[in-house]
Amino acid sequence: MKADSTLRLRAAHRSEAAAIASISRLHVEHGLRWRWTPPRVRKQIDDPDTMTLVASLDGKIAGFGIMHFGELRAHLVLFAVEPRYRRTGIGGALLKWLEASCVTAGIQDIRLEVRAGNHQAQRFYRNRGFATTGRIPGYYDRTEAAVIMERRLAGSTRT
Repeated sequence: MKADSTLRLRAAHRSEAAAIASISRLHVEHGLRWRWTPPRVRKQIDDPDTMTLVASLDGKIAGFGIMHFGELRAHLVLFAVEPRYRRTGIGGALLKWLEASCVTAGIQDIRLEVRAGNHQAQRFYRNRGFATTGRIPGYYDRTEAAVIMERRLAGSTRT
């Protein structure tokens, strides 16, 4: 990230569904069938129980997170940062914003699945308080397992 660049976190616009889907295709779903297509991403953007958050840098999407809010649990369904922006704090900023929203909504914990072979992503989540709680064989196209990770949130507003 350039020193004079300005990071902005904001809700995704429907017109950005194709860009988000493309980032997913290239950096999350590589080697798999494409499931996070523009229409599916657009549906998430339109869903009132889901937040599609983008990190824009100099007007371009540098990363995003799609989180579905349940009654007491949130599910981080898709999350990515463009490779050239990794290790710059963008992923951490996205996750921190989403977690703060969870606390405000009274969510008690967050769950996600990550490809078993994606050790960099697993380390990213572990460094932010997530713990491995299980594994789902064949979760990704029946070829790769998913590692389930969860984080209990402190300070939720519900009792």
